[in-house]
Parts: sequence; C-alpha cells; structure tokens
Amino acid sequence: MEGMRDMLRRSLGRSLAPLPALDRLAAAWPVACGKTMADRGEIASFEEGVVHVEVQDSTWLAQMLSMRSILQHDLARIAAVKVTGIHFELKK
Repeated sequence: MEGMRDMLRRSLGRSLAPLPALDRLAAAWPVACGKTMADRGEIASFEEGVVHVEVQDSTWLAQMLSMRSILQHDLARIAAVKVTGIHFELKK
C-alpha cells in the first residue's frame, strides 16, 4: 500500500508543476498532513523558503509543531518546492 501512496504523491507533484510555489504547497498540504489536520491549518504564505501556516487553535498548533520536520519534508517532496522551514502561528 505504501508504494501506491508514494506513486500517487509523485503524480500529484508532476501535475502541480505549472502552478506557482504557493499554490503547489496549498494543494499538497492536505496530502502531506491528512484532511483532519489540513482543516485545522491553512498555508498563508511562502517567503524565502519558509511556509507560514495559520493554525485554528493551540491544541492543533502543538500537534503541528511536533510534526514540523515530517510536514516540511512531505510538503517539499509532494509540491516539488524547496522548503527550508515551516512557521506555525495561531490564526487571528
């Protein structure tokens, strides 16, 4: 099953290639973290390699912070964008 998931992620990455980096990252976000987490955080911007994510509440902020390196790796791989970091903040 993991092989199929990886194949689908690579396919998504290729189909997103013509889009700007921010749009590719936004499309990759639910794939990288899953629908439940994606519904609690939204990619707000992408500047100088850093993805900025606005998070719904402090519980989800803690969860996303604990998964930062995994999310950074998966986002970069799926969106085919060089991501040097992820900054999470509570949505205002």
